[in-house]
Amino acid sequence: MKCPRCNETMPFVVCKECGGETPEGSLYCCRCGNPMKKEKVEIDFSDRVPCSDGSCIGIINEEGVCNICKKPYTKGAA
Repeated sequence: MKCPRCNETMPFVVCKECGGETPEGSLYCCRCGNPMKKEKVEIDFSDRVPCSDGSCIGIINEEGVCNICKKPYTKGAA
């Protein structure tokens, strides 16, 4: 799908009803108006490591620090 203003290629999805191209993230098809259903993404919480600070609700990110309070993970705490 090309942008009508700048002619750049835009990411798109194909409507299951009419086969028309619609910009990614659209709620409705640009061609037929059919609602575009978003595919449900399953989130795996089994690998999640909660923050070791007992009063924080964050989780430990890839860098080993909490995504909320930014404290480093301490094994055995909390």
